[in-house]
Amino acid sequence: MLMLRCGLRVEEVAHLRLKDLDLAQRRILVRQGKGNKDRVVYVSNDADGALMEYLKSRSASKIQEIFLVNKGTCRGMPISVRGIQKRMEYYARKTGLEVSCHQLRHTMATQLLNADADLVTIQDLLGHTRIKTTQRYAKISNIKVQRDYYKAMEVILQKTITKNLTHLSVS
Repeated sequence: MLMLRCGLRVEEVAHLRLKDLDLAQRRILVRQGKGNKDRVVYVSNDADGALMEYLKSRSASKIQEIFLVNKGTCRGMPISVRGIQKRMEYYARKTGLEVSCHQLRHTMATQLLNADADLVTIQDLLGHTRIKTTQRYAKISNIKVQRDYYKAMEVILQKTITKNLTHLSVS
């Protein structure tokens, strides 16, 4: 859920620590993300609910990483990047969906863009240095293209009508 709604990379999820959570403000400090850059991401209602449920069920531990292995010989230890990826692969097979951890970031970017978020905002949330990278992540849907077209056309037509009315008044 944090990859899908917050745009976190799988490595960022694996390295999240309890002190990185600001539950009251519903935000997460991503420390030393790609390129050793820190950034703040925000937590949606559904991700907040899922995170709270997880934290309630999380075993009491002195380990600061948020996500811990819950079975086997590594029980109670921080889950690894590969452990998260394997879990994602398991659920993808089980549901018959083609999905990966990284695709969740792409989905988040696309959903935000299609909901009219600014590309620069999405860039900041994903932690991209270059806007071109964000553009590759976010795919504009036909619905957004259609909505933007009609919105722009309304402005154009309104200006045309106003211009014509002004021209007729002057004549």
